[in-house]
Amino acid sequence: MKENLLMSESMNFAISTILALDSVEKRGILKNQLLRSSTSIGANIREAQYASSRADFVAKLQIALKESNESEYWLELMEKTQSLEPSVADKLLKECQKIRFLLIRSIKTAKQNS
Repeated sequence: MKENLLMSESMNFAISTILALDSVEKRGILKNQLLRSSTSIGANIREAQYASSRADFVAKLQIALKESNESEYWLELMEKTQSLEPSVADKLLKECQKIRFLLIRSIKTAKQNS
């Protein structure tokens, strides 16, 4: 169940990020980095669904966790450089933090069940 929630939350986060960055004209490097990391979260969660083993499943989720942490970094940087409106950055940060929390729980559960 958590994986389905993770897939939908990560897809929503990627969409929200893409739409928010459509209005960002400056800071191309920051924008590109955030686009890469925010969309990579869901891609790795999706990839975990067809993992070849429990260890592979956990590894994919850990990559998604790292990407969520990186996304938070870029969001904070974009907010501090005024590349994103504070309210937009805050909304995206909350979405990202929710995904991070779900990933941590999923990883712990998967490790306990192996």
